[in-house]
Amino acid sequence: MILSQTEAKASVPAMSNALRLWRGFLSLARNPSGLTGLIIVALFVVMAIFGEVLAPFPYTEQHYSDALMSPSKTYLFGTDQYGRDIFSRVLVGARSILLLSVTATLLGLLLGVTVGLITGYFGGWVDEILMRLMDVIMSFPSLLLALLLLSVFGSGMFKIIIGIAVVFMPRVARVVRSIVLDLKSKEFVDAAKVRGESAFYIMSQEILPNASGPIIVEGSIRISYAILLAASLGYLGLGVQPPSPDWGLQVSEGRQFILIAPWVVIFPSLAIAILVIGVNLLTDGLKKVMDSDTTGPNQEMQQGGQ
Repeated sequence: MILSQTEAKASVPAMSNALRLWRGFLSLARNPSGLTGLIIVALFVVMAIFGEVLAPFPYTEQHYSDALMSPSKTYLFGTDQYGRDIFSRVLVGARSILLLSVTATLLGLLLGVTVGLITGYFGGWVDEILMRLMDVIMSFPSLLLALLLLSVFGSGMFKIIIGIAVVFMPRVARVVRSIVLDLKSKEFVDAAKVRGESAFYIMSQEILPNASGPIIVEGSIRISYAILLAASLGYLGLGVQPPSPDWGLQVSEGRQFILIAPWVVIFPSLAIAILVIGVNLLTDGLKKVMDSDTTGPNQEMQQGGQ
């Protein structure tokens, strides 16, 4: 099969992007912390997708005669005060916390990247007004701001996502703004201006692709914060509501039994901790891959000069 010149040219960038992704994955797999984090996160993703299939019991099924049973062959993580299997509830609970934290982080990135691009590129009074607004939002502690937003607008999955996204927006905007301030003085931006390209084109096609690495790393960092924030809201009763087996809510409901049945609190807490550790390890691996991609071409140029 013979490709036309247009098809051949279009296939080159696609092959180049696929090759870069594959090389990035191999670099991540060769990094111990990155590989460990990738495995942990992948396991939780499997739990989120197939949790109800893998669970030995329906997560809402109650066995009153087996309430507060210690871990055994039948109930691997024991049971709670209603006789519900904690192992099943931890498995299924991965879905809500991953869905919530990833969606909230993506929305926060979208808002923050938009604000950061606009303030960094245009500067002047636009920068002053928007960044002062971001400073006002950042002046509130993250959990307190989320609580205030949920108290005003009510709880629910969608409102929690909006609340966490608003909390993350100014932090992402500051990171992106600093990157844009550096990139907008580069030659490729000046060349685009000379060609008469619009501001939207320059921001979306010239600056944003060159800022994608730090933005990806920032997003992965924010996911771990979103997990902790979502779990904290669940613990306070403002997160995902029953019958969803939210991990934070499980810890809250089981805290009164911590002395007689500590497993009710221990296993949901461990799930939160292990997932956050996995995301942090994966973030560390991504940072190292990004750093190697940045320094690699410079090293090759130096070797070529020698």
